[in-house]
Amino acid sequence: MSPASIPPPLPSASLGPTLPVASPAVPPVTAPAAGPACPLAPAGTGPEPTALSTASGPVARSRGGRAADAAGSALVPADLPVVTEMSRTASGRAWLAELPALIAEFRDRWSLRLGPPIHGGSCSWVAPAALPDGGSAVLKLTWPHREAAGEAAGLRTWGGNGAVHLLAADERRHALLVERCVPGTELGEDGRHSPDARLAAAAELLNGLWSAPPPAAGLERLAAVTREWATLVEQRMARLRPDYDPGLVAIGVDLLRTLPRSATREVVVHGDFNPGNVLASERRPWLAIDPKPMVGDPGYDPWPLLTQLDEPFEHDDPAPVLAHRYALVADAVGEDPRRLLAWSVARTVESALWFAAMGEVADGAEEMAQAAALAELAGL
Repeated sequence: MSPASIPPPLPSASLGPTLPVASPAVPPVTAPAAGPACPLAPAGTGPEPTALSTASGPVARSRGGRAADAAGSALVPADLPVVTEMSRTASGRAWLAELPALIAEFRDRWSLRLGPPIHGGSCSWVAPAALPDGGSAVLKLTWPHREAAGEAAGLRTWGGNGAVHLLAADERRHALLVERCVPGTELGEDGRHSPDARLAAAAELLNGLWSAPPPAAGLERLAAVTREWATLVEQRMARLRPDYDPGLVAIGVDLLRTLPRSATREVVVHGDFNPGNVLASERRPWLAIDPKPMVGDPGYDPWPLLTQLDEPFEHDDPAPVLAHRYALVADAVGEDPRRLLAWSVARTVESALWFAAMGEVADGAEEMAQAAALAELAGL
C-alpha cells in the first residue's frame, strides 16, 4: 500500500459548546521538582506579530463568581498536563497566572468559539476552536521558551505541505491558530496499518517538509544548537558522573559536533518528529504538528519516529527490526541509513545526559543501552 493510500481513522466527536474563562486550578507545589518536560531555555524575542494577526480586539475580563470558577476549571483543569508541569517552576507558575487572560484575549481577537482543552503537551495550552466562518482550528498558547520561538516561522515556510496550516499568529505572545486535524489519531496509535506502512507515510511527510527552501531568517541553525548540546553533555557527564559508558558518551559528543558539518544539504527540519506529532487529518491522510524547526541536516529528524513507533527496542531481537526500519526510511527520504543511525546515537546520548541532569539516572541508563545498540548497527 502506498503512503498516500493509507486512509485516516474514523472521525471523532465534534467541537463542544464554548466555555468562558477563569483562573486555572493550579495545584500546590510541595517540593522542588526537575521542572517541565520542555527545555528550560530563555525565550527568543521573535519577530513582530505576523500580518495574519489582524484585529487587535479588547482583552476579555474573567467572569467572577462560582460559575466562572467552574468554567475556568473546565478550560484550565488542575489535571491538565501543562498545569501540572508548569506548576513546578516560578516561570511556569507566572505564565499559568496569565493564562486565563491570554485565552480570553485570543478567543476574542480571532473571534473563536473554544471547546474543552486537549490533554496533551506539557508546555502549551491547546484547545479546538470554531472559526467565524464555521471552519475548525486549534488555538495553541505556549509557555515562552527557546524551542517554541521558531514554530510559526516553520509552519509559514512549509505552507501546509506536510504540516498543519498556520492560520494566524502572534509570535511575541507565543499564540498560534492552526489547522485542526480531524480525527486527530496519532500515527503511533493507529492500529490499522503495519509499522512499515506508517513509516512510509511519515517519510512522505518528511520529504514534503524538507522540500521547502529555508527562510533567510527566523530559525536557529541546527549546527549551533548541537554544538551547545555537545558542550552540555560533556559538562553534565563531568559534574554528575553517572555510570554511563564514557567512550559511548564521547562518540555522541563528537557526532553532535561533526554531523552537521558533513551534511550534503540543508533543510527546515521538524525538530520533534515523534509518532505523537503526526496526526490523521481530512486534508491529507497525515499531517505533522508541534514542530521545533531549525535549519540544518535532514538526518536529524527521523530518530524519534524510528525509535518510538511500535517500540522496536521491546522486540525480542531489536537489531534486525531497527536495521530494516532505518533502511526503509533512509531509502524513502534519500539519506544514508548509517547517517540516520549516527544521528540517533548522538541524540540518544544527549537525551541520556538530560535524564541524568533531571535526576532520572536510571532512565538515562536505558537511553544509553539504546545508544549502544544503535552505535553497533551504525558500525561506530
